[in-house]
Amino acid sequence: MKVNKILVSALAFSFVMSFLTSCGGDDEAPSLPPIGGYNNSDEVSASNLIAKWSFENNITESKNNLTGIPNNVGYAAGAKGQAWQGSDTQNRYAVFNGANAIGALNSFSFSFWINTANTVAPSTPGQGKGAQGIFTLVKPTEFWGAMNLFLENPDSSKPNRFLLKLLVENKRTGVVWQSQSPVLNVDDKLNTWVHIAYTYNAATSRISAYVNGALASSVSGPYSPTNGYPGSFILYANDPGSAANINGAPLWGNIDFGGTFNQVVLGSHQFETTPSLTSAHGQEDWATSFVGKLDEFRIYKASLALAEINSIYELEKAGR
Repeated sequence: MKVNKILVSALAFSFVMSFLTSCGGDDEAPSLPPIGGYNNSDEVSASNLIAKWSFENNITESKNNLTGIPNNVGYAAGAKGQAWQGSDTQNRYAVFNGANAIGALNSFSFSFWINTANTVAPSTPGQGKGAQGIFTLVKPTEFWGAMNLFLENPDSSKPNRFLLKLLVENKRTGVVWQSQSPVLNVDDKLNTWVHIAYTYNAATSRISAYVNGALASSVSGPYSPTNGYPGSFILYANDPGSAANINGAPLWGNIDFGGTFNQVVLGSHQFETTPSLTSAHGQEDWATSFVGKLDEFRIYKASLALAEINSIYELEKAGR
C-alpha cells in the first residue's frame, strides 16, 4: 500500500513539473502566437528599417546609431514603454547627425504613435501654438527642409480633428510641382494614443496614410474632394488639372532632395532650433516645437504594404 502511494505521488509530481515546463519556467518565457506572421514589430520589413526611436527615457536611435544632441527633452508613459514628451512651456527637440540613409530616401514609410491635443492658432505667439514640428530632414538652404512632418493649424469647423502635414521636396529634373504636402485628417483621436503611418511608392507615385493599422478615411491634397481622398492619392510632377489627371501630367516619381543631407530634427522644425539650422530663416511666431507625445518612431526605405502596417500596429499595441 505504501509503495502504491509513493508511486502515485511520484507520477503526480512528474505531471506537475511537465505542465510547468510546457508553460515556461523561470528560464523560458512562454511563446506567443505570431501576429501577421511576426513575433515582434522589429521583424516587419526588417531589412528596410533605417531608423527607430523608442524613447525609453533616452533619445537612442537603435538601427543606425545616429548621434543625438538633446534640448530640454522629456519623457512620459507611452503607447509601448516610455515616450517622448513635448512641452507647452519649453522648446524641446533633438538634433541627430549621420542620417545619410534618411537623406537618400526614395520610396519610404513613416510609422509612429502620437498622443496630442489640437494645436492653437497663434493669434498670440507662444510655445505650443501654431504649426508644431515633429520631424525634419534638414536642408539648410530650404525654409521647411527636405522633409517636414508637423501638426498643422486646426480647422475651426472641425474641433475634434487634428491635421498632420508631411511636406516633401523633389528637386529632380522635370518636376515642376517640387513641394508636395499631403495632409492627414485625424478625427476623434485627440488626447489618446493613435498609430499613424505614411508611405510613398516611387514606382507608382502614390502616397498613402494609415490610422490604427487601416487606410485613413481622409487625406487632403491637390484636387481632393471636400471630405478628402480615402487614404491615398497619386502625386504628379506638374498640374494634373484634376484628380483624374486630365492634363496628362507626368508622375512625381523618384525623389531627389537636391543634395546630400545627413541631419534630422525630432520634436521641432529646422528653423525653430537654437541656432536655426537653415540659412533661409530663423524662428517664427506661428511655429513651435511639438507639445504632445510620440512613441516608436520608425523610418523605412520602402513603401510598406497595408498588411505590414497593420502588423506593426497590432504588435506594438500588444507590447511587442
